[in-house]
Amino acid sequence: MNKGPLFVLCILFLVPLSVMGQSLLDGTWKLDVNSIQFDPKANVYLLQSGMYECRTCAPPIKIKADGTDQKVTGDPYTDSMSFKLIDEHNAETTSKKDGKIVGTSKVVLSADGKTLTTDWTYSGNPNGETQTGHYTEKRMGMAPSGGHLMSGSWQFESENASENTDLNWTYKVSGNEVTMTNRGGQSYTAKLDGTDAPFKGDPGTTTISVRMIGKNKYEETLKRDGKVITVNTSTISDEGKTLSIVSEDKLQGRTDKAQAHKQ
Repeated sequence: MNKGPLFVLCILFLVPLSVMGQSLLDGTWKLDVNSIQFDPKANVYLLQSGMYECRTCAPPIKIKADGTDQKVTGDPYTDSMSFKLIDEHNAETTSKKDGKIVGTSKVVLSADGKTLTTDWTYSGNPNGETQTGHYTEKRMGMAPSGGHLMSGSWQFESENASENTDLNWTYKVSGNEVTMTNRGGQSYTAKLDGTDAPFKGDPGTTTISVRMIGKNKYEETLKRDGKVITVNTSTISDEGKTLSIVSEDKLQGRTDKAQAHKQ
């Protein structure tokens, strides 16, 4: 139902994570999806009177639930979306950009109505490779009177992603600059002094800045057209093998945590 963990994961593993020095930073890191601690904030969906809404998405979504392409605005990743209710326990969405499919979701409501399971695909990265994964949400609040059982308040519970998803990223430090690249085609080169630098390969991120805020701790600030959208604080363990990440999504008002390990 939500574009959810796909974009949570984009925040966590499309964004570079800073570490203490060149010898510790250089190399490839991999996100441990089992370590993700989701913010308890609810995702709110409403499927009622032929309309589908995601009230907590950024930007919010409100489209006809008839399976036809509907225009959406304010989302750099998609400009149209369709929602189709297949039966009482199954639905699917399709997202497009410039007429091309960039994402799909197949949503299953459990028999007891307490769990949503979403299988997703995404092919909007510069390399064009289709990534896949799934996530589950547990019910926090019941559907309103007259709303479909998929409606209500839901909380992210677990996430999984295929190996071809951007779980890995690579750093290279040269002087006072750091370069990040990943499999999906995102990259940047930025000074380690908080200066804004271009972020390439992600239509939702314009610039990024990186600065040291303590021993083994760095802060990364992502912006879209000058507006802060994400702030990540990353701390490397003393042995230089594990990153502890706190990611603040300023658009959805949520904070998620995870770890990454050096490969």
